[in-house]
Order: sequence, then C-alpha cells, then structure tokens
Amino acid sequence: MDREGADRAGPGSSLRSLLGKRTADVLAKAGLVTAGDLLEWYPRDYLEARLSTARLREGEHLVVVAEVLKAVVAPVRSNPRKKLLRATVTDGTTEIDLTFFSHWGPAKDLTPGTLAVFSGRAGTFNGRWQLSHPDYQVIQDSVRHQQILPVYRSVDRLTSWQIGTAMGIVLDAVGELEDPVPDELVRRHGLCDRTTAVRLIHQPRAWGDLTTARSRLRYDEALVLQTALVQRRLTAARDEGTARPGRRGGLLDAFDAALPFPLTEGQRVVGEELAHDLASPVPMHRLLQGDVGSGKTVVALRAMLQVVDSGGQAALLAPTEVLAAQHERSVRAIMGPLAEGGLLGGADEATRVVLLTGSMSADARRRALSEAASGQAGIVIGTHALIQEHVQLADLGLVVVDEQHRFGVEQRDALRAKASRPPHVLVMTATPIPRSVAMTVFGDMETAILRELPAGRSPITTHVVHQGSGTWMARMWQVVAEAVAAGRQAYVVCGRIGDNDSPSGEETEDGFVEAPPEGVEGAAGAAGAEDDLGARGHEGSDARAGARRPDAMSLLQAYDLLVHATPQLEGVRLGLLHGRLAGDDKDAVMRRFAAGEIDVLVATTVIEVGVDVPNATVMVVLDADRFGISQLHQLRGRVGRGEHAGTCFLASTVEPTGDDGDVPVAWQRLQAVAGTTDGFALAEHDLELRGEGDVLGASQSGRRRRIRMLRLADPRDVELIAEAREDAQDLLRDDVGLAAHPRLAAWLADTLDDESAAYLERG
Repeated sequence: MDREGADRAGPGSSLRSLLGKRTADVLAKAGLVTAGDLLEWYPRDYLEARLSTARLREGEHLVVVAEVLKAVVAPVRSNPRKKLLRATVTDGTTEIDLTFFSHWGPAKDLTPGTLAVFSGRAGTFNGRWQLSHPDYQVIQDSVRHQQILPVYRSVDRLTSWQIGTAMGIVLDAVGELEDPVPDELVRRHGLCDRTTAVRLIHQPRAWGDLTTARSRLRYDEALVLQTALVQRRLTAARDEGTARPGRRGGLLDAFDAALPFPLTEGQRVVGEELAHDLASPVPMHRLLQGDVGSGKTVVALRAMLQVVDSGGQAALLAPTEVLAAQHERSVRAIMGPLAEGGLLGGADEATRVVLLTGSMSADARRRALSEAASGQAGIVIGTHALIQEHVQLADLGLVVVDEQHRFGVEQRDALRAKASRPPHVLVMTATPIPRSVAMTVFGDMETAILRELPAGRSPITTHVVHQGSGTWMARMWQVVAEAVAAGRQAYVVCGRIGDNDSPSGEETEDGFVEAPPEGVEGAAGAAGAEDDLGARGHEGSDARAGARRPDAMSLLQAYDLLVHATPQLEGVRLGLLHGRLAGDDKDAVMRRFAAGEIDVLVATTVIEVGVDVPNATVMVVLDADRFGISQLHQLRGRVGRGEHAGTCFLASTVEPTGDDGDVPVAWQRLQAVAGTTDGFALAEHDLELRGEGDVLGASQSGRRRRIRMLRLADPRDVELIAEAREDAQDLLRDDVGLAAHPRLAAWLADTLDDESAAYLERG
C-alpha cells in the first residue's frame, strides 16, 4: 500500500485494502474485518527473548525464543535418499536439539545466528532436550533486540507471528487514533491517550509499557459498558408506563391470608420494593436473584397478583416446557381456589392461570389463547410459544422472565410488544451473580437479592465420587436404593441424551438446541484453546494436551446401566426425561415422578431449574466435571426441598490426583461445590476459575468478547467499573444522547452493535 493510502487509513478501513484479500479473508472468519477489529485482537500472552527451559517436563508444550547454533542437513539412515535437518538452538541457558523431517524450508531459514520462536512437544534423548519438527517463526532483525514479544491467538491458518506482522502494518497505516474518551476523564485518571495504549499493548518496549496500556484499555472497556447501561436506564426512565398499585381486599390480600407459611424477611423486603416500583408509572426494570430455594417464585407471584388487582395481566416466560409446566402447577397449587376465576369452586376474587406451550393440543391451545386475549386469565405462563404473533393479551402489565440468559433480545422484545404501553419487567435468575458481573451486565437494572432460605428447607450433603472406583460407585447406588426403600426418590443426571449427541445439548419444543453447560468443556471449546503455540488449555480443564477425553455417559447408556448392571437398583421404578420428548410425554413423566410412581428419574439438565419434588432426596450427577459450578449448584438444589435431608453425588472420571501429584483443577472445582451450599460464594469461585468471558455469556452468544482487558474477579477492576459508572452518570446526567461528546457517542454505537447490545441487555 502506498503512503497516501496509509495516510487515509482509519479504524474503519477494510483489512482487505490494508493486508490483501488472502489474509483479510482468513481474519474475517474470526470477525476481524476492519483495522479497528484487528487492533482490538490483543495479545493473549508475551514472551521474553530469553525464556529459561530449566523447569521443562517431558511431554509438555514448549514455546522458546532461541538462537540457532548449528544446522546440518543429513540423510536418513533407513533411506539415504531422504534428508532431514538437525539443528541445535539455545535460549542462553539450555541447548535444545531440533529435528525437521522436511528440511527444505528450515534449512534455508534456520542458519547459524538466526533468532526464532520455536514451539512443539518437548522430549529428551540421550539426556538432551529435543523438539521433533516444531513450528517456528524467524524473528525479524528489526525486533531482534526487543525483549518482549506478543503472542496472539491464531486464526485459522494464520499463526501468531503472521498476525503480529499484519498488526504492524495496520498500526503504521492508521497512525493516530481518535480518542473517544473526554480529555478531562483521561487527565483525572492519569491515563495515556488511546493511540499510545493501542501501540504499547501490541509493541511493548518494557514490561511497564504493558501496565500503562492495560490501565487505559481497561478503563475504556469499563466506560463504554457503563455508559451504555446508564444510557439505557435513563432512556427507560423516560418511558411512560401504567401504574399498577393494586387494591386493598383484592387477590393479593386473599393470597397472603391463605399462605400456609410465613414470608422470610428477605421476601417481605423485596416484595415491598417491587410493590413500590409497580405503583409508579415509570416501568419497573428489576433483576431478582436468589440462591436455590430462596423463594423467588412466591415473590414474583405476589408481584403478578398486584398487577392483576390493578386490572392488568402478568406473563411469565420460561425457557423449557418442563419448567413452564412446573411453574403452572406450582402457581395453581399455592393459589388454590384463587386460580379458578369464574369456575365452580373458585373464589369470588379469583383469576385464572393458563399455560401456553408449543406442544399443547389444538383444543387446549384455543382455550388458553381465548382466556389470555379476553383478560379472563390474569396470569399467563408459557415458553417461546407466548411470543408468537397470534398470541394476544388484553392488558399486559408485567413481564416476568425466568432464567433470563436462555432468551434472546428479540424474544423478550416480542413479548413486551404485546403491551399497549411499556410493561413492568422482572427478570429472575436462580444463579447467584457476583457483584462485579451484575454491575457490568445488569447495570441498567435495579437488583433485588434473596439470601435467606424459607423455613423447612433441609440440609444437603455433597460427595465427590470417582467413576472409576467400583467400590465407591456401588456404595453410591446403594445409597440411592436405601432412599427408595425408605419411600424417597432420586435423580440421575447425564450431560447428553444419546451416543451421537454433542455434550449437554438440550433440545426444546421448537427444535432449538440450547447452549451446553457453562462448564469447562464448553468454555474451552468456545475460547479455542488450541492454537499455533499448542494447547494452553482452559483453567478448568485437566485433559493433557493431545489426549482425547472419553465421551461422557449418555442418558441412554446410564439407563441401560441402571437396568442391567446395577444390582442395587433391582426392582426400582425408573423413568426417562429429556428435551426431545413430546411436551405431553415430558409432562406425564414429571407428573408420575411428582406422584411417587417413579422412584429414580434419569434426566438431562432439563430438570436444572424450577423442578420441585419435595420427596426427592438424592441427586447423582454423572461426569460432573463436564458441568459448570453454578449448574451443579442448581442441580443439587433439586433435592432437600422437603422435610428430609438431601444427598448429592458428583461422579467424575477425573482422577483425584494427577500424574504430577497435584490435584487436578476439575477435581478442585467439584470439591468446591461439595464444600459449601452458598451459591454466592460458589459464583465468586466460578468467576475466578472460568473468567468473565463465559460467565457473561460471550461463548453462548457466538460473539467475540467485548470484555477483553477487564478481569471481573480482580477487586481493582471492580473498583474501576464503579468509577467508570460514576463518570458515565456525570456525562449523561443532562446529556443522554451525548451531544456534547460526539466521539464517545460514535464509539459507543460502533462498539456495541445490535448483537452486542442484545448480549449486554438483561431484560
């Protein structure tokens, strides 16, 4: 590219015009289309030009910057017509022998005195370290004396070093970058300008340069996120909704009077907060989070009844038919005659509760649609079927979204659109969220937290069991048998349905396969742990590089095992439940299990949330290391819901002790779950182990992470987010559209495109 073209280049410039079609097309596969996209592909690591190999271990992946001492082409003994290259390199402390079976390219590149980066599997021969046919990249003379070399995650056929070369071209082409952050904020926080930060993150001269660059880039990420969330909150506050104050002597008062148990202090306080919000014409926008069994459903139901008392309707959106049906049964059971409005035996002030799912019979569906459209049904509970165009609601006043992360922005907006005026919104999550994540992702919502468990909840004991131990597995199944003999019930959970399934995919009524659990295996795959430097791996994964983990036991395999090869369970009544069953079949299985006609329910994660069978006291999770911490906590919460104590077994094929004598991280994760039933503590632990990328849902959305530099498990970054929020509030207080800061407004619009906004939005 000529100099004139370089002068005109900017962050929005096409990589094709800067790098050529071939390289640009490869980068586009990773979503890197413009110069700005590539500049935000920050290094994942850095190498020193002298990296000691003193602590190498046999079979580990080695990355070393080394100088070629000698290189000799020699014939292969078994076939003299073939030749290989033998070279010796040194990093200044240790010599390493290299062998290349295809000698033409390496012989030309690796002459004595050449400095290069080598990567491969380390081995030893005759007491010397060696690499067989390693990957390598010659370091250009221009950076020969550079002490810090960036390492990038590879993209398809482009290695880290090729990306680094492309990065240098783009940095030269774009020149000075426009700084979107107001000067007064840059000065207040003692930050460098954005151009300097971007250059130093890619081309550091010293380790201190990285500190300078990261300080600025972390603040930028915090500011853009908080500005977006504060802007959303202020914009929402301008909407004119409908006040739903309720009425004395109405449905809510009757419900409270008939409630067979007292509300906890937390339920009472949160209920008062929701009641206050609903009584205002400004649409409520709240996140209700609480630990497993904390009583969120009762709190949400009381809010729904207040809206019904005000002449409106409430819609509860659930992610699966099993959960929707469970909600409908629970609401009907706890309301009793108050849910039978206009029917024989119904209370005078009663309303109706209807269920709407995709697999209902035509007659049942017609009745549900009619009652929802006429307003006879004050409470409408459903799945994705609720948001279809032909579904009408008379006066939608409150939208309750359960397990928010399972829904896309289009689905939530489609339900909101059924209201004539902006409805109140309550988002519920049964997964406790660390404060830093809540502040970053749910920052445009008021947050209500339930920590106290209602009276009557029984303790749960959790044990980690090695699936390879016949003794321990036999004892585990004996505990299940003893529980059944005592009149109790149990769950056995598997991560996949059949032998041909991807792990933990759960198919819904619409044929949609939900994202796999947020645990180690899915997270590592989404992040793309394997690159040109080898498998760095995910923090939670203990699979050795290059070794293929055995498949997790499927639902069908587990069922066959329990029927034919588990003598402890002989005569026990088994049931199967998974997302591919027809809706009526799923409902029938759950009804039979709730009625005690099934002793052991073998299921997928379709039972993860909302399922409430008080008589179930034992939970067995097979291949538990394939699940995330929060998901295991949710599954465990399905037992101990009645008067009898619960027992949970986390069975894993991971060895308790690794080859190196250390306890594998996957086993530590399971022990962390076994060590506490505090969901909030586990959420923080989960964040530390897995990182914010997966916790925030980036891998599920399929988008590149918008949070690259911030580390939400770091208290310093949590403080930074809070500071950025205050800065955003100051900027937007009298200027919601950022008219006085057009560069920041443009940056915000460019950074948070429609899909990214959907990823950030929670409600």
